[in-house]
Amino acid sequence: MSQVVNPSSLALPTGLALSYVNGQLALSGDDRQYGNPLSVDFAAGKAAHRRQFGGGRGQLVAKACGLAKGITPCVVDATAGLGRDSFVLASLGAQVLLIERVAAIAALLQDGLARAAKTDATAEIASRMTLRHGDAAEQLAAIVASAAFAPDVIHLDPMFPHREKSALVKKEMRLFRELAGDDADAPRLLEAALDVATHRVVVKRPRKAPPIAGPAPQHTLEGKTSRYDLYVHRSLIRR
Repeated sequence: MSQVVNPSSLALPTGLALSYVNGQLALSGDDRQYGNPLSVDFAAGKAAHRRQFGGGRGQLVAKACGLAKGITPCVVDATAGLGRDSFVLASLGAQVLLIERVAAIAALLQDGLARAAKTDATAEIASRMTLRHGDAAEQLAAIVASAAFAPDVIHLDPMFPHREKSALVKKEMRLFRELAGDDADAPRLLEAALDVATHRVVVKRPRKAPPIAGPAPQHTLEGKTSRYDLYVHRSLIRR
């Protein structure tokens, strides 16, 4: 596990490169195959729109993670990816520990968080987000301990085949999968999360997909295209 990722030292698959584009660290490849360079920008674009108009604590991820009136748990996002769900949770007041196992994606997150910390509209939100690079399936307890973080809720979003119609999304996911692959170790990750979370584990799944192999979830929350499976140890308390 590590706190800092050095982009210049990373080995990438042939045809992919990390470089700065318009002041942002970006991952790029053949645009015909992968589309536009991939970067993390919490201060503009979709992240800014969702922060302002996304629906607050009424959003599915917020409900699943237990954010309610008077209840703001600390959340471990153990499959952080590009940090989109983490940013939503942090914008709603939660302290969030982001864990990302793919070094190049962690580097993008690191760059995005550094820029967000220097932007007035997002600096306070970024201050609630802590990043660690490591494999949550193998090191979850150790990573959480190293960050001195309270794991009230652990959020998991294992890779699954996306079916969005947008060609841009498909290319973005293709680039992401080139690095991350599929989460064949999802059952082990769920087991680790259930051991570490003090209150609940929430798992994002395609709406019609089966649960991850292992214990059955006690509750589910369904959206239009995805759902959350909830594994509850105990009720969250007001702070």
